[in-house]
Parts: sequence; structure tokens; C-alpha cells
Amino acid sequence: MPSKSDTLRSPSSALLVAAILLLGLNLRPILAAIGPLLDAIQTGTGISSADAGLLTTVPVFAMGLCALAGAQLQRRLGVVRGVGLGIGIIALACSLRWPLHGSAGLIATAALGGLGIALVQALLPAFIKRHFPERAGQLMGLYTTGIMGGAALAAASASPLGQLLGWQTLLALWALPAAAALLLWRRATAARVDVAGGSNASLPVRAPRAWLLMVFFGIGTGAYTLVLAWLPPFYTELGWSAARSGLLLGALTLVEVAAGLVVSSILHRFPDRRPLLLSVLLSVLAGLACLIVAPVPLAIPAVILLGCGIGALFPLSLIVSMDHVTEPAGAGALLGFVQGGGYIIASAMPFIAGLIRQHSASLAQAWMVMAGGVVVLLLITLRFAPGAGVRRLRAAS
Repeated sequence: MPSKSDTLRSPSSALLVAAILLLGLNLRPILAAIGPLLDAIQTGTGISSADAGLLTTVPVFAMGLCALAGAQLQRRLGVVRGVGLGIGIIALACSLRWPLHGSAGLIATAALGGLGIALVQALLPAFIKRHFPERAGQLMGLYTTGIMGGAALAAASASPLGQLLGWQTLLALWALPAAAALLLWRRATAARVDVAGGSNASLPVRAPRAWLLMVFFGIGTGAYTLVLAWLPPFYTELGWSAARSGLLLGALTLVEVAAGLVVSSILHRFPDRRPLLLSVLLSVLAGLACLIVAPVPLAIPAVILLGCGIGALFPLSLIVSMDHVTEPAGAGALLGFVQGGGYIIASAMPFIAGLIRQHSASLAQAWMVMAGGVVVLLLITLRFAPGAGVRRLRAAS
């Protein structure tokens, strides 16, 4: 009988790990490739800055809705079928961007792609926990690294490939790796039994602490969506080339990956999460200050500070939420509520920034709004004393 340590070494498991990594790589290009190409897209379609913000807002909003409905989706679709459907929808949305490259078509395919992303994100963690219980943390780390790696690759390659192929063709080209992920997923899961079901625990809508955690996650994720959508256009406004601006976003995303891995490795040393959270939030605030005060001379410090802060804030936000519950069913319900509502909150930030750009011809005010949000997070962090949130959630349930 093979040992548990050999689980990931079998051919079928290795194929499944490869499929999970490839799935992760396909969850952000439909968002990350837009920013470096936005000037060309606006020139070619006439889409306004506010509507351009919807190209990021709509998919993130869909992520929130599906996170709230994660348990119901698992019961109705099953995990294997649902993940396959999700990646298939992503491939379809990307391919449709070649014939439907007008403003309405781009927004519609953004919504479709967001639905696909949301299905995979809502269901794949349950699959990992079920089939790799001893290595769930390792595989979740690989999966989330794949997500960030896909974003970095899409951002860095968007402008050079867009100039070579045309932005319409480039956006549609991302259907190919999505289709490859679908084929690999089907092959890797062909012999595995699909599982419907899921937790019947209700969402903690009556717990004020759950709402506080949702707001915290939402504002923090809003910093990520804002930077993803508007950092490259901000620098092209300042005279940078689209290729250089895309590389800047790619570098920021790589810093996010490194920061997430580092904070995950040292987290056990901080049973009180507040010192880590305060440090991370101050890093985000300092990065935003660089963009506001001197964006060109401080571009590299801004990327490092924002990357370290945003990359560490995402896992920390989820871990702080997990600290508030002790039962697995309650943890799933709380995370679904926090991420669902949080993504909906975060989806507003790219659209708000688009409105600001449309009416002021600059994104400096958007960074100021986000900085105000980070100050709010600093104040909320002071309330996350160890153990206090568990008592509040129990009292509200």
C-alpha cells in the first residue's frame, strides 16, 4: 500500500496536480491583460473610462455572487462537473472576444468569464480538501501561486503580443490555455467519483463580526482590483509605453506571490495577527503615497510596497476570518459570506476609478480614495484581538 507521502507521486495524482496548476493560471488573464491594452482598446472601441472599469468590475462581482452560493453550486453541479464547466466558460468567453470586440461585447464576455472564474474558485478548494487532505495546504499554495503567476504572465505579455497580433486576437488567444486546462482536467478526473453535497450551515448574516470581516476583506481586495485594472493606464498617462506599464504590473504581481508565500511561512509565529496586519496595511498605504506624491521617480518603491502589502493582505484576511470559527461547517459558511460580500465590495473600486478618470482625466484621486480605505482597515485591525471574535460570533449565532 502506498504511503500518504507518495500520494502526489502517482501518475494520476501528478496529472491532477498539473491540472490544478493550469486551472489557476487561467483565472486572471481575462482581467490582467486588460490594463496594459486599455488605451488601445479605448481607441479601437470608443469605450469610456467608466465602462472600461466594468471590464474588471463585472467579473469580480460575479466571483462574489458565486462565493455566496458556493454550497448550493456544489450540491447542484458537483465539484468535478462544476469546475469543468467553469474553465470551459472561461475558454468560451476568451474566444468570443475575437468576433465580439466592441464595447458591449467586451463587457458581456467579461461577465461570462467572471462566471467561469467564480465557478472554479468556489468549487476547486473543496475538491483539493477532499482528494488531498494531507497536502491540502501545499496544493492550495500551488493553486494560488498559479493564479498570481497567470496574472503576471498576462500583464507582462499583453502589450508586446498585442502590438504583434492585435489586441482582439491577443484577448481571444487566452482561450487556448483555458481549453488545454479543460482537457487536462477531464483526463485527470475521468476515474474519480464526482461529489455533490456541501455544508448546510447558514451564512452568518446576523453576526456583526461577520459583516466587519466582509468589509475588511472587501476593501483589501479592492486595492488588488484597483491596481490590476488601472496601474498600467495610470503610467501610460504619465508617458510610459504600454509595454513598460504592463511589465510594471507583472513585476508587482510577482512581488505579491513572494509576499503571500513569506507571510504564510511565518504566520505561526504571530498568534495575535494584528502586528502583521498593521505592517502589511502600512506597506499598502506607503505604496499608494508613492503613486500620489511622485509616481514616476518612486515607481519601483511603489511596486515593492504595494506588492508586499497586497500580496500578504489577501491570505491574512482569510486567515483572520478562519480564526473566528472552530467548526468546519461554520468555517465554510463564514468564508463564503466574507469572500462573497467582499468580492462584491471590491468590484466597485475599478468602476469608481473609471468614473474618476473620466471626469478628472487623472487617477490620482482614485489612489487617494483607496488610501482612505486603508486607513479604515487600520482602525478595524485594532479590533481583531485573539479570541474576541470567536466569542462575538458565538453570541450572534
